[in-house]
Amino acid sequence: MTTTSTTMTYTSRGMRHRRPRRSRVPLLVSLAIWAGAAGVLGLWWSDTTSVVGPAAWLTGAGRITGLLAGYACAVLLALMARMPLLDHNIGTDRLARWHAWGGRCTVSLALAHTLLIIWGYSLSSRTNVVDQTSTLVLHYPDLLKGTAGFLLFVATGIVSARAARRRMSYETWHYLHFATYLAVFLSFGHQLSNGADFVGDRLAQAAWYTLFLGVTALLARYRFAAPVRRGLRHRLRVAAVRPEAPGVVSIHLTGRHLDDLGGEPGQFLRWRFLTHGLWWTANPYSLSAPAHPGHLRITVKAAGGHSAALARLRPGTRVWAEGPYGSFTANRRTAPKVLFLAGGIGITPLRALFETLPGHVTLVYRARRTVDLALRGELDAIAARRRATVHYVVDEPAERSAPLTARSLSALVPDLAAHDVYLCGPPGMTGAAIGALREAGVPARRIHHESFAF
Repeated sequence: MTTTSTTMTYTSRGMRHRRPRRSRVPLLVSLAIWAGAAGVLGLWWSDTTSVVGPAAWLTGAGRITGLLAGYACAVLLALMARMPLLDHNIGTDRLARWHAWGGRCTVSLALAHTLLIIWGYSLSSRTNVVDQTSTLVLHYPDLLKGTAGFLLFVATGIVSARAARRRMSYETWHYLHFATYLAVFLSFGHQLSNGADFVGDRLAQAAWYTLFLGVTALLARYRFAAPVRRGLRHRLRVAAVRPEAPGVVSIHLTGRHLDDLGGEPGQFLRWRFLTHGLWWTANPYSLSAPAHPGHLRITVKAAGGHSAALARLRPGTRVWAEGPYGSFTANRRTAPKVLFLAGGIGITPLRALFETLPGHVTLVYRARRTVDLALRGELDAIAARRRATVHYVVDEPAERSAPLTARSLSALVPDLAAHDVYLCGPPGMTGAAIGALREAGVPARRIHHESFAF
């Protein structure tokens, strides 16, 4: 069934669209990462006079992969340090994809380093692989710790595999990833004690210490100190919990100095509710209304143990919020016309953008049933005030549903290819929508979406 409300043409009434400047941060960060990798290779090159024979080639390849694995560890931690410069310009989901790809590369490099070094050393000493492994692990300084770190990396890689992630909660997956900190710590000493590129080279050692101490400082500031400071400053508390749709509630929060929080429409924070069963984890939820100096709101659907428990929060519960995070904001906009395409609880960041983004805007909101259209009254009121257009599309009953195709979207939104599209919804819906939008002629650079999937 398709229901349309407020179909008048939008009039700006003083709200002007400004074409944002495209951020160069993603390109500069990519160049910096590859330049660092080239510098690591240069470290090996400067310390290597010649490579002769199979043993030397294998050992040299082992040194290269070990150096790159160590450097990749520092890069991975820096990408997930939640630095505002990276998060707001690159986007949390894009950083997560870089991190996931880099994690697979790191585990592969560490595995290659281990096998190549053992093989090369066994050829040099003319011993079998088993005896050489035992000698390296038990008799080389810090290598027992390095082995423990390597095994932790492999275990983290296994639990990060897609098949394994489907079988565990976000909270479990999140805390298992803290093992990477321990793995890096255990491996760091081994690199400096055994790495031929560091032994006796104070300049190389100083560079390695600078790299890892710098990353440690970023993690300490943004992952730990900043949340504590903000928690003490803003003193957030639950003010009310109100139902919006079946299984969906809005949580209203009050606090101090919330205008300093800097949350923009479309962004999310990681919320830690200091009550029994919830205090130990911080989950990401988007602001479902523009931030107010004394009031914030998130809207949550019961999709797991954590989100379901939020419906039972009591007023007065203390809350710590980390963020804001994400680049799913007005800064991504490149065209005068904008389509917001929401699926289910994906309406939450789009609702805030629908109220505040200037220019010609259209909202298409898809849900399974009419009763599942959360915040519908607010959306209608915003549309009437802005003279914007809202289309509600539901899947039941089946004879009145509309498929998510290029043809159906083009019928709802004339001149679709000229729009920027802000897209938020479940992964299946998002994938289908991107395909339909591309088929309808929307350039990929104008399709903006951000996923919290882990």
